[in-house]
Amino acid sequence: MKLLDFNRIGARTRYCGVLGHPIGHSGSPAMHNPAMMAMGLDWNYLAFDVLPENLADVLRGAMWMGFVGLNLTVPHKLLACDLVDHLDVSAQPWGAVNTIRFEGLDADGHWKPLWKCRDSPTQRRMTGFNTDANAVIRAIREELELPVSGNSVLVLGAGGAGRVASLKLASESVSKLFLVNRTQSRCETIRQEIQQQFPTVEVMVGYPPAHQKIDLVVNATSLGLRSDDDLPWDKTQFQLNNAANAYDMIYQPAETPFLKAAREAGCRTSNGLGMLLYQGVAALEIWTERHVPTATMREALMSHIYRPSHPHS
Repeated sequence: MKLLDFNRIGARTRYCGVLGHPIGHSGSPAMHNPAMMAMGLDWNYLAFDVLPENLADVLRGAMWMGFVGLNLTVPHKLLACDLVDHLDVSAQPWGAVNTIRFEGLDADGHWKPLWKCRDSPTQRRMTGFNTDANAVIRAIREELELPVSGNSVLVLGAGGAGRVASLKLASESVSKLFLVNRTQSRCETIRQEIQQQFPTVEVMVGYPPAHQKIDLVVNATSLGLRSDDDLPWDKTQFQLNNAANAYDMIYQPAETPFLKAAREAGCRTSNGLGMLLYQGVAALEIWTERHVPTATMREALMSHIYRPSHPHS
């Protein structure tokens, strides 16, 4: 199946896509386009490399060009919170936006998805959503068969992904949460946020005490995308054989050095493919307000990323 069939693009074709910098590694177009075709939508999903300083102009331009919506990846998720016109409840607790829906004020005075408006509305807005937070929890539960509530977790990384993951894990009532980052002050900021929002969760900055067993280690850094990356944790501070499960938000390569070491240490492991899938499913549901063919998206995504001839980028 062709992901983009330019022979079927016409004046009525709608567009959505993903913005990031860099963006060449994204698997989002590969899973969204087959799903939209299966749903009978005259839509195409594209990927755009956008510098952070250009994000505001690109978002406004896409809105006035009639785009359905956009996904955002690194480094735009935090920046977008201050750029959207309306923040959905799904994004408010985390302070990060990964999905934008463009909306128009219809003749009946209600905000609707822009693609559903009969005329070309003169009043338009951007609504920001977050589908990452629920996606990471769903992936951990389904792929590691691990209910996060009551378990101890070590999160590596305190950037946008690490912050959302830590806050979401706290909201799911983990028993203990350890936060590690090269810049310790970022962990301290997240710790304070968690203590304010979820005071019953025990949060510590730094690695667990030596020999303490924990239930889950999450890599929320970008270390592992490239073959020459450093490991995302300090082996002198923590041994993976003290963890039962390891989850890496990276999905390409399929097994990062972190996951390889975790597997060899006896951990149950999973990469970020499920998180990418579930956040994409939720985004498409937000845009279409319809049931989405999850199986089609999963099959297309796995075929695209893990087929033998596909180069890692």
